[in-house]
Amino acid sequence: MHRYLPMTEQDRKEMLQTVGVETVDELFQDIPESVRFKGELNIKKALSEPALIKELTELASKNTTTEDVPFFLGAGVYRHYVPVIVDHVISRSEFYTAYTPYQPEISQGELQAIFEFQTMICELTGMDVANSSMYDGGTALAEAAMLSAGHTRGKKILVSKSVHPESRDVLKTYALGQHLEVVEIDTKDGVTDIEALQTHMEDDVACVLVQYPNFFGQVENLAEIEKIVHSKKAMFVVSSNPLSLGILTPPGAFGADIVVGDAQPFGISTQFGGPHCGYFATTTKLMRKIPGRLVGQTTDLDGKRGFVLTLQAREQHIRRDKATSNICSNQALNALAASVAMTALGKKGIREIATQNIQKTQYALRTFKENGFTIVHEGPVFNEFVVKCNKSVTEVNDALFAKGIIGGYDLGKNDDDLANCMLVAVTELTTKEDIDTFVKEMGEHK
Repeated sequence: MHRYLPMTEQDRKEMLQTVGVETVDELFQDIPESVRFKGELNIKKALSEPALIKELTELASKNTTTEDVPFFLGAGVYRHYVPVIVDHVISRSEFYTAYTPYQPEISQGELQAIFEFQTMICELTGMDVANSSMYDGGTALAEAAMLSAGHTRGKKILVSKSVHPESRDVLKTYALGQHLEVVEIDTKDGVTDIEALQTHMEDDVACVLVQYPNFFGQVENLAEIEKIVHSKKAMFVVSSNPLSLGILTPPGAFGADIVVGDAQPFGISTQFGGPHCGYFATTTKLMRKIPGRLVGQTTDLDGKRGFVLTLQAREQHIRRDKATSNICSNQALNALAASVAMTALGKKGIREIATQNIQKTQYALRTFKENGFTIVHEGPVFNEFVVKCNKSVTEVNDALFAKGIIGGYDLGKNDDDLANCMLVAVTELTTKEDIDTFVKEMGEHK
């Protein structure tokens, strides 16, 4: 089968005849002549297929990829091992062409895949129920805040400044339309300032949002935060890297009401760009308020196991004033990729990869310290830590790139107090040689 079949002149004539016109120009007769474009577009002339492939290949070869050079950029999207079977499964036409499975009798494969995704997310987070995925981690966090405000009737949302800055921006956008106040809680030593949180805890607080591990790679003290949050009957929302939950105690064990995050670390490549695949997990008590949709397990008339969409809260299915969310779709294909990756790795594999992330991050952190660098925050970390440079991170990264290294994230972009600070990401795919080379080339910037 040809991937692209061009339209012939005969095809064009037959199509025009079918719609009742003689020329293509007649299709645009409702557009005034004065605003129609005259002349030719300033684009290259069409090439033959071989010539086009050659040109695009030459352009692509100019890119520097994560496979070519040592790579230390994270800040929310991470380079992890993707089992080969992931691409094989999601490339099957019955999955990559599937849409919302409204007809369960012909969508059992898609529905079961989503059901498995929900189940594995619940196991990782320690929560009772998860939905069939969301657009990304940022919108999942904002939806959690909206659910909390609706449930508690509170008008104030407290979010730690250690939460990803882009997620905080999404939250503010959501809150604006709902007339909710967003208050950002300061950090201390790279984690949420407990005293500042206590100061802001009032009766009108709907929820408190923290990230675990947080944007700086630090592991927040969820047990301490939970006591403060629930003392005022607010809701405790945790945004979490799901891979880290292969080894860290899950937020559900600390009494979290809602756990959200992005499933990108499981089977979704960095070059996908985004949005990736948000997840949303909560307690049974809040099950009927969860945004998006859920897949449930049932039996047919013959007693055979089957899967169906259930508890659909989106406004397309119920009266708009009763809808709990405006989320109208999800990232089903990426959720499938995450499901396949989690299944292929298994519990032991996920734990092993999470452990490697901690071990390699610790090695990098120690190596920087031994070479005289200042590590900005102390405490346990996962994937990432912050290094102080002697000049702007942009300059440092330009110098590193010239030597064939992709450096870390410039924290000065988001916070003036963190100018010249680099967020360094290390994963299981980062080798000892990569780390040693990176620290060596960073030597003149300490």
